[in-house]
Amino acid sequence: MPLSTLSDAPTFAADGFVFQPLAAPSRGSTEIAVWQVTGQPGARSSVHSMDREEVFVVAEGVLGATVDGAQLRAGTGDALTVPAGAVLQLWNAGDGGPVRLIACTSRGMRATVDGATFAPPWAQ
Repeated sequence: MPLSTLSDAPTFAADGFVFQPLAAPSRGSTEIAVWQVTGQPGARSSVHSMDREEVFVVAEGVLGATVDGAQLRAGTGDALTVPAGAVLQLWNAGDGGPVRLIACTSRGMRATVDGATFAPPWAQ
């Protein structure tokens, strides 16, 4: 189906973040996975890596990130591009409100956390 609504998106949660797939193979896309990520104050992801390039566009709030040891801060309208295989951690770096991101990668992405590799359900 060419239209995927946020209101109909399944919800997945991890580390204080909520993931809602918008366009993903499970919702009709064939090559790209796009999802909304919302992190409340205090949200901090596990240190992880992905086997595909991933792009995060900040729609609201402030995103903190460490990418291969470089600490970064991105605000509304900024894009963070994470190379495949980079070691990554994300957190809400704002002053009390949520951080809302639109994330994009290619289908079939796999994540590695603490040595365990899995297919994140929001990107499948």
